[in-house]
Amino acid sequence: MENHVTQISRDDLDDLRDAFNRIDVDNSGYVSDFELQELFREANFCLPGYKVREIVEIFIAGDTNKDEKISFDEFVSIYQELKSKELSETFRKTVRRRDGIRSFGGTSGNSSEGTQHSYSDEEKVAFVNWINKALAKDPDCQHLLPMNPDDESLFTSVRDGILLCKMINHSQPDTIDERVINTKKHATFKMTENLVLALNSASAIGCTVVSIDAHDLMAGKPHLVLGLLWQIIKVGLFADIEIGKNEGLIGLMTDKENLDELMSLSPEELLLRWVNRHLRNAGTDTISNFSEDIKDSRAYFHLLEQISLQEEQEYKLKVKIDMSGLSVRDLDQRAELMLQQAARLDCRQFVSPHDVTSGNSKLNIAFVANLYNMHHGVQKEINGGNSIGTIHVEPETNEEKTFRNWMNSLGVSPRVNHLYWDLCDGLIIMQLYEKVNVPVNWKKVNNPPYPVLGANMKKLENCNYAVKLGRDEARFSLVGIGGENLNEGSRMHTLALVWQLMRRYTMSVLPDAGQGGDKVEDQVILNWVNNTLSQKRKDTQISSFKDKLISTSLPVIDLIDAIAPGTVKWDMVKRAQKGVLKEADKLNNAKYAISLARKIGARVYVQPEDLVKVNPKMVLTLFASLMGHGLNKAKR
Repeated sequence: MENHVTQISRDDLDDLRDAFNRIDVDNSGYVSDFELQELFREANFCLPGYKVREIVEIFIAGDTNKDEKISFDEFVSIYQELKSKELSETFRKTVRRRDGIRSFGGTSGNSSEGTQHSYSDEEKVAFVNWINKALAKDPDCQHLLPMNPDDESLFTSVRDGILLCKMINHSQPDTIDERVINTKKHATFKMTENLVLALNSASAIGCTVVSIDAHDLMAGKPHLVLGLLWQIIKVGLFADIEIGKNEGLIGLMTDKENLDELMSLSPEELLLRWVNRHLRNAGTDTISNFSEDIKDSRAYFHLLEQISLQEEQEYKLKVKIDMSGLSVRDLDQRAELMLQQAARLDCRQFVSPHDVTSGNSKLNIAFVANLYNMHHGVQKEINGGNSIGTIHVEPETNEEKTFRNWMNSLGVSPRVNHLYWDLCDGLIIMQLYEKVNVPVNWKKVNNPPYPVLGANMKKLENCNYAVKLGRDEARFSLVGIGGENLNEGSRMHTLALVWQLMRRYTMSVLPDAGQGGDKVEDQVILNWVNNTLSQKRKDTQISSFKDKLISTSLPVIDLIDAIAPGTVKWDMVKRAQKGVLKEADKLNNAKYAISLARKIGARVYVQPEDLVKVNPKMVLTLFASLMGHGLNKAKR
């Protein structure tokens, strides 16, 4: 940087020093690059988030020691450059619009050529509007909402972590104990705690966050923020599009299908069938996708009309859909008229007229999923004497849900919607082997599309290979388990293999686990837990991972306090009265303990009920994760 640099007065320099010290809470003499925007704010020199990110990218590129930290002198230098109004010449403009796509880039320490990412303005607008509606009445979000969908406020609004935590709970209620969220103080380390809590909680509900950290969210990287939010929103939208939660969906089974095949369908495929059932009832053409086939809005008009007719019949709710928009030739105008009818059902979310006419598949799926959740109308259709009405599907257990979310958080493809039927071709299991460092020879694996004739034979060959890998390479105990058991979706046999995979993965976080994950025995973890509790003079001790004391969650909370002193708010912890702790208090403690574990950085998948009921397998994973976090923290 050059040219005429504005000189800073002594008083201004003192003010900058005061601002710097308020951000440099640990008195290290440095602030991190992701704290720069807050530092500017403290110095009463507010800049939009994207401009700060440009500065950070160029700073990192020229940072000779590559530590990505900013000293006071470096901050003053940057401040002077900005004050000298040379910004437009010094920092290249990196944001531009192109057909609703924004691109942004810059140089980094890894590449002088820079990096380039893009994101959709339409998605940003849709997510902002959804969040504004979902959290409008939340008192902890009043400093953030409503966000302006036409600017970049979304990317700065996620930096304190509160919005992300709240959206996770909106999608999956009670995932985060809100007593753990830092809602009052907005110091950087408090915001970082919230972001770590959000990321670990997102992982626990099945979001893939392996390529995102708190630093990325603090910096407001648009493509990562939008990607994470879409995953969180989608989890909520798809939560009830599941046969175990709505047996009325069994009515979507075709004559040539069995229940297993229906249960293997993804939420998107079930949504498509739900729409087409309504379209057939309307006597109009069906659709095969949520992109090309919905551009003319015809399918949506008929879908809305059928929903309104059904609700009038079942619930006496009278909303007559105006179908005159179908005669309008201009597709954008027709889409707007359709969305006006959707608004009468309180379902004008996620799409604009242009999103419909351009066939934005992601946003149209979200639009239809929200419509289904508000007005699915399938529950009562399955009665009437046919054989389907007698079918009952057991809902997903906590353990099954935990395993499924764990797999999805690792980014397996395709996404696991049903634990048994989605594993019956062995491909997900192969991917999980690689996650636990068991080598897979992919030349021996049959990949889809499978031939029409002999498809199941190809899947069975995969399952046989999966069992062989488990026995020979992973050294798992697979007595009585054959490839046919996995191929048939056997609950008992599939769970036995999946548990050993998850256990191996959990043990891999321990410093002495080794590549195979077998070096750490259960007793080693148990001893570490008790020794750590003793060293910190805690009263709780456990005899095993089946110890009934675990149902109170007190050993877990004590251990968290031992690892991260000051984290626990003891007035939140329920204690036994007259030697007995009520079940409701146990559940309260369990929710608090799990959220605390995630907040301090332990990635745990256990659910509160697992602690209350003392599920030894899930309890083991919790203590192992805390042990791994504690040992790694001690090394730093």
